Amino acid sequence: MVGTAERPRLNVFRSHKHIAAQLIDDLSGKTLLSCSSMEEQLRKQIPYGGNIAAAKELGKILAKR
Repeated sequence: MVGTAERPRLNVFRSHKHIAAQLIDDLSGKTLLSCSSMEEQLRKQIPYGGNIAAAKELGKILAKR
């Protein structure tokens, strides 16, 4: 799979405590956008970042960005 600027690749990392996502353009070798449950904005909303609620909020923030 190769991501482009028009259709970037979504990379998701999940641990027991946190979740993170990146949109990557492989052709230029750059991360276009990233979001993590370790960010202050999400930590205020959700105390535990490794569950379904955290993943939903992370998705909303990623879509807004």
